[in-house]
This record gives sequence, structure tokens and C-alpha cells, in this order.
Amino acid sequence: MDQSDSAIVAEMSFPGCRSFPMTAEEHLLHDGRLEFWDAENEIAWELRDGPTAQHEAPPQTLAQLVAYIGAVRGVSIKCVGAAGLLPLDKPLTRVAHPDQIVYLDPFKTPGSPHGLYVGGYEAPDVVMEVDHTTDVRRNKLRLYEEWGVRELWVDVPDKPSPSRPTNLQPGLTIRVLTKGTYQPAAESRTFPGWRAVDIHRALNEIVPSTATINLLEKLGRSMGERQGTGPDDNPLLRSLRNESREEGRQEGRLEQTAASLMRQLLQTRGITLSPEFPANVPGFAKASDEALATAALGSADEEEFIRRLG
Repeated sequence: MDQSDSAIVAEMSFPGCRSFPMTAEEHLLHDGRLEFWDAENEIAWELRDGPTAQHEAPPQTLAQLVAYIGAVRGVSIKCVGAAGLLPLDKPLTRVAHPDQIVYLDPFKTPGSPHGLYVGGYEAPDVVMEVDHTTDVRRNKLRLYEEWGVRELWVDVPDKPSPSRPTNLQPGLTIRVLTKGTYQPAAESRTFPGWRAVDIHRALNEIVPSTATINLLEKLGRSMGERQGTGPDDNPLLRSLRNESREEGRQEGRLEQTAASLMRQLLQTRGITLSPEFPANVPGFAKASDEALATAALGSADEEEFIRRLG
């Protein structure tokens, strides 16, 4: 883009926000939720409605969704919430606060006490904005474009807020940076195969549906295959898998022990058993010790044992 940051900021407007004076020192010490801060004019903007549940839930849900993808991929994905983004070449001239910031590489979060730098270092892979009363097209979109943010996701949740304009319809839009300009896209380039419609549905589910979980797992495996990683590279999933395998081995040993005891007991009573026993006995693996012993002591042959256990 030819326009400087200052020219872009001069044309920005913040519907749904209130502005108030804020110096650089005050910005450094501020621990509240801001939308944008401009050092040149020493003005900050914050949501007029405050951080409502409708506004804060989608970014938190996104963090949970991409954490699942990262676990299956075998490499974690970092979300840093509403941290400030500021240009590396003009630090502390202005700071934009998205609703969620996503880095595929958890080690690429260069920054300072003021926020995360964009420009000379790796920019975020995805920045998410929730439009309830705000309109990212009229404020921060062109700065994200200027700063090289790879993807901008804008979600209008299904559940409205009291002050949402009627022209804001639910849905999620994806804008992908292409040759320095945002272009609309039906699916993410950062998460290939994750469509805007699927992302929006997942963000608005109370708990992830089976369809969402299956899709997240598919995305994670696909991304892991390209990196040569997988679920076993995630410490938690690796531990759970090892635990599950050990439980399976224990169950297998217990089943073998029960089979050996029943075979020995029945043969001691002079009952001839087929080579398939006890694999040919429905419900053998789930039967209690008491049920097995009762059936074995009360049966005259293998067929009666099967009938009694059934």
C-alpha cells in the first residue's frame, strides 16, 4: 500500500467504541481491554459495551479449537489473545488490539512489554476480530494489511448483542493477504481445508460437535504429515496413548488367564473342549468370575456351558 500508517489512521472510525485521552506512559500501565491506541494523538478507543460474553467467547473458543489441531499435529499452536500489535519500524506510534492472535509456530511471538511486533519479524498467521458493534473494515483492517498479517478472520456471532447494527449478519469471513492486499477466501490458507462456514459453526457451538471434532482431527493430521509430526509428538497424547496401550495389555492378560482357568476347570471335570474355546463363547470376555465359575460347575459339556453363560 502507498498510504502511510498515519494516513490510514486519519481515515479510521470506531463505531461501537468510545475514545479517551491516553499518554504513552498510561498505555504502558493500562491493563484494561482496548481496541486501538494512537500515540500521535494520544487517544485510545475501547468497546462502549465493554467485554461482554458475546464478544469474548468466540476468541476463547478459537484458542481451544486450534489447540486441538495443534495436539493432533504434534506441534502446539500459540494463541496470545488480545495482545497489542505494533509496527516494528515505528514502535509505540500506534497499537492495535485484535480479539485473538494465532501463531502456527509457538516460538514466533516477538514483542516487548507494549505488545507484539509486526513487520521485520514473522507476522501472526491469523488475526481474529469479532464484529458485534464494531466494524473492522472501517478501522483496523487496512493496518493489518499494511503490517503484513497473513490472514484476517472476522466473525459475527449467531447470538446478537443488544447494540449490534441490524446490517451485521451472522457469519465468518476470511481475508488472505495476497501480494500485499487482502482477498476474500472461502477457506483458510493457514489451516488448509478449514472453510469459513465450518469455522463459524464451530465458534458458535456450545460444545464441539462430532463433525467439528472429526474435522479438527483431519486438519491436525494433514498439517502434521506435511511436517513429519503426529499425535505421538504431543507429550499429553503420547502419555495417554501409552496408558491406553498398557491397559489393553493388562486386559489381554486377564482375559488369557480367565480362559486358561476355565479350560482347566472344564477339562478336570472330564468335559471335552473344541480348539476354538473360549473364542466361540459369546460374552466370555465380559462375564464376571462368578458367572464363569457357575456355568463351568453346572455344565455337562461345552454346549451347555455356552448356553448357561448366555
